[in-house]
Amino acid sequence: MRNEAFLQALKKSPVIAAAKDEAGLDACLSSPCDVVAVLFGNILDIPDIAAKIADAGRIAIVHLDLIDGLSAAPSAVDYIKNRTRAAGIISTKSVIIKRAKQAGLIAIQRFFLLDSLALSNISKQIRLNNPDFIEVIPGAMPKIIREVTSSLADIPVITGGLIRDPGDVLNALEAGAIAVSVTNCSLIELNKAFITKET
Repeated sequence: MRNEAFLQALKKSPVIAAAKDEAGLDACLSSPCDVVAVLFGNILDIPDIAAKIADAGRIAIVHLDLIDGLSAAPSAVDYIKNRTRAAGIISTKSVIIKRAKQAGLIAIQRFFLLDSLALSNISKQIRLNNPDFIEVIPGAMPKIIREVTSSLADIPVITGGLIRDPGDVLNALEAGAIAVSVTNCSLIELNKAFITKET
């Protein structure tokens, strides 16, 4: 059910606000978004960051690979689960994704699409790790996003990276991505149009 609630939040506001620092977080929380991806912090302040997001009525997803002081070990997932109010994690690491699933957190596996080998590796990794969602980087490649989403019809695809303007967001969504993660606050404002469409 947690994944269904997260999926509905993304359908309602498909532009994910990604915060790289405290100022970015404040800007995200004053923008129209339901999901905030945390791309900064350390083992000491991540509980407060996640609480700030939850208190604002948003869903916190922590990019575990970017949090100082947390290693790529299953215990890092347990820390996020037991010491923070984050709903899920993002990671490129298989061991982290598997543990997040076991812990009942939303598990988003990130893939960097550098070449054809990386693209072909996605299906193998998904079979091994069974993430709830995948995130493909960069997002400004609608043709490749379409290829990924059509080959992985049962796994929702999030994208981000090199998203520069509203056209990039719309192209990614039209190519089949369920959501687009951005750090540019002006692009988060696009959620207003999607929210208006829902009502």
